[in-house]
Amino acid sequence: MGLYASNRGHDSIAVFRGAGVKGAMTPVGIFPTGGKEPRHFAVDPTGCFVLAENQYSNSIVVLRVHLPTGDLREVSSIENVPSPVCLVFLRQP
Repeated sequence: MGLYASNRGHDSIAVFRGAGVKGAMTPVGIFPTGGKEPRHFAVDPTGCFVLAENQYSNSIVVLRVHLPTGDLREVSSIENVPSPVCLVFLRQP
């Protein structure tokens, strides 16, 4: 799994990968979130998806993680979610 950072003005998520013993970060790429102002994002428990909450476009975009490279690709979106700013995955007991 990599390191993710949302870019609110750029409406994207930057992806980095750790390398070597010291864990130096290497840029993987910058990927659009499909909306405006990605206020928050969450990685699903499997590590296969990133969900980006786009506050100003009222949407949550589902991005698939290409595990070998860390690249992100939009696969789905949930529209008409008023100002989404946080998403949490709940674990079943």
